[in-house]
Amino acid sequence: MSTTAGAVRVASPTEGRNPRTTDLDRLDTLELVRALHAEDARVPAAVAAALPQLAEAVDLVVAALRSGGRIHYFGAGSSGRFGVLDAAEVPPTYGLPADRFVAHLAGGQQAMTSAVESVEDHEDAGRAAADQLGPVDVAVGLTASGRTPYVAGALAAARAAGTRTVLVSGNPHAPLAPLADVHIAADTGPEAVMGSTRMKAGTAQKLVLHTLSTAAMVRLGRTYSNLMVDVVATNAKLRGRVLTILVAATGVDEQTGRRVLADSGGDLKTAIVAVLGSLDPVTARIRLDEAGGHVRQAIAARP
Repeated sequence: MSTTAGAVRVASPTEGRNPRTTDLDRLDTLELVRALHAEDARVPAAVAAALPQLAEAVDLVVAALRSGGRIHYFGAGSSGRFGVLDAAEVPPTYGLPADRFVAHLAGGQQAMTSAVESVEDHEDAGRAAADQLGPVDVAVGLTASGRTPYVAGALAAARAAGTRTVLVSGNPHAPLAPLADVHIAADTGPEAVMGSTRMKAGTAQKLVLHTLSTAAMVRLGRTYSNLMVDVVATNAKLRGRVLTILVAATGVDEQTGRRVLADSGGDLKTAIVAVLGSLDPVTARIRLDEAGGHVRQAIAARP
């Protein structure tokens, strides 16, 4: 099937009319919000059905980041904005360099706050946005309908460059699926308001992206247990958070925690390994480096 801008239009489940909400405008306010909430409640099951594919995508992302590659999100409209949000939040949360997750939004910065809907039809713009990708990267296309030309151009260019590709859509029969190594299709069905894919489809995309990036960070050792251990303490609030995490991870009191952090040059991972491994900070740092930054592995390593 052709995946170009001139391809035959294939109906997406996200664009149908919802038989459960045809009387939406007749409901009182409480009934209205209940109806909307009932539709939202369908999202987790739709995402759950796509978890095997999501796990495959996580492994692609982990392999790319371990090889020095970057993760590129491509999308238009609401889908693209969700990509911008996730890419912006990963670095400060997990101490990752800011250029490891890159979001490409059709229409650029203007489209982040204003509707520039026509840009999604420009397949050439998607190709241009992906012109710097290489074999160590991963391209993630975001499109509720699974047929957005901008995303088609980006995924096609990525495949031509040897880049691994992921499609996140709300359409199990997405026309762009042949361009993806992994297709994560969260079939949330028709929206409460016909075609408003910032609703269920958008919520599903946000869940997918948050899980994708969070799971990748866990697999890369940027957590210990369920604690963020790569936090960069750039202000008073974050310095307090680092101390709180150290106390939670090791059980030391705050005074001891402050001392260990100071001895560790403020590095939280080193401090945790030093305490739990009964090591001096220098040895703890060496163990961490040998374990690829994984705190649990560094603690378990034999002398």
